[in-house]
Amino acid sequence: MRLRTLSLAAAASLAVAGAFAVTLSPASAATTGCSVAYKVTGSWQGGFQGDIAITNLGDAISSWSLGFDFPTTTQKVTQSWGGVFAQSAAHVTVTNAAWNGSLGTSATTSVGFIGSWSGNNPVPAAFTLNGVACTGGVSATTPPTTAPTTAVPTTAPPATGAAPALKVSGNKLVNASGQTVKLYGVNRSGGEFACIQGNGFWDGPMDQASITAMRTWKIRAVRVPLNEECWLGTADVPAAYGGTAYQNEVKAYVNLLIQNGITPIVEMHWSYGLYTGTSSGCSDVKATCQKPMPDAQYAPSFWTGVANAFKGNDAVILDLFNEPYPERATGDDTSGWKCWRDGGTCTGITYQVAGFQSLVNTVRATGATNVIMIGGLAYSNNLSQWLTYKPTDPLNNLSAFAHIYNFNTCSTTSCWDSQIATTAAQVPVTLSEIGENDCAHGFVDGLMDWADAHGIGYLGWTWNTWDCSSGPSLISDHNGTATNYGQGLKTRLATVSN
Repeated sequence: MRLRTLSLAAAASLAVAGAFAVTLSPASAATTGCSVAYKVTGSWQGGFQGDIAITNLGDAISSWSLGFDFPTTTQKVTQSWGGVFAQSAAHVTVTNAAWNGSLGTSATTSVGFIGSWSGNNPVPAAFTLNGVACTGGVSATTPPTTAPTTAVPTTAPPATGAAPALKVSGNKLVNASGQTVKLYGVNRSGGEFACIQGNGFWDGPMDQASITAMRTWKIRAVRVPLNEECWLGTADVPAAYGGTAYQNEVKAYVNLLIQNGITPIVEMHWSYGLYTGTSSGCSDVKATCQKPMPDAQYAPSFWTGVANAFKGNDAVILDLFNEPYPERATGDDTSGWKCWRDGGTCTGITYQVAGFQSLVNTVRATGATNVIMIGGLAYSNNLSQWLTYKPTDPLNNLSAFAHIYNFNTCSTTSCWDSQIATTAAQVPVTLSEIGENDCAHGFVDGLMDWADAHGIGYLGWTWNTWDCSSGPSLISDHNGTATNYGQGLKTRLATVSN
């Protein structure tokens, strides 16, 4: 969403699973075995972030419990996701969440946590899975009695526990079990503008109570707009609200969303660069408005930092840039799409552009395997040539997004059919911003009807207490009281989300 002034800026559809087929299998010799990869993905004085990848090498299991001991009693788990953590002295037990208990042979799942430490932070030496030592090998056990097996549903079950790791499979987002996940939720504006304006980190509360209010709407995805300069802590940002302090706020909120079963979409909303051409949002070189494309000066550093912060946690989706509009500067769609992909010197843009191919390369260079989302032209309202100019990703883990409002050019079913549906036939597509500026919900109701018919998820703009005709905003208070506009989304989520 493009903001009017400095301060107002522009999970999953987990349908009820199908019937479970129960069959009986003959008793046979069972094997057990596992391997565990433990790594510290981030560290700071007194704190760290850890990731634990668990691979079942034996027969399929329907639930699991991981055990390990920290080498020192000063190492503590303070936040977690992907499983239920319990700690007694140095011993830690992690049991599966509702969505990742089933592990077939050679299947892997990951859990993560934030921890504290003092003195030193050594790596645990040994792990067990369901009481079996994880040595990287397998062994035979006494044959079990005849037991039931359960077919895996094709759509994800109702969300409980932490948000799932996601990846692209064909034109779907799927979880670790291969079940389709559609993203239903809201945007949470504030992180893109408050810091650069010297007004704090966010606009309103970003605590457990605010997320609990979201859960009453059955929100399963939250898009978190960020400011490039605030993350990097440039001289343009008040020191109290930039750099490490800002990064820690973002990490804490993202982790809190994950713990609550909500998929976070982390995106770069406002960026650096002087642009005063067609459709300019401001004449400020600072990151105080929507620019036509990411800049080559700071954007690669931003995405290196963000990707490093969240790599190893594939519950986090990375959205490279809010609303590109390079065609307004370059003069036509063809030159706009080339600028969109390739960057560099783009006609009419007075700063060096970071194209989306280079930013995909930047993210992957960190080792991050997260799903990457990219919008199209015309403020992410035009996907007409997204597939033609789609960047190359060695992991084939790219998805598209579109922003649809009643005042956009592409605001009719015929346009959605020709642009969005054709793109969604080949890659996952999410309508990551939907809305209207009349405090009503007739337009979004029709849009959601169309999206539901095409298996496409959507996120309303925005979970902020602004005037719904200027934002537009979904709520009138942070307890989740819906505006008239917001009531349309709330009512729909009650039927399509879980």
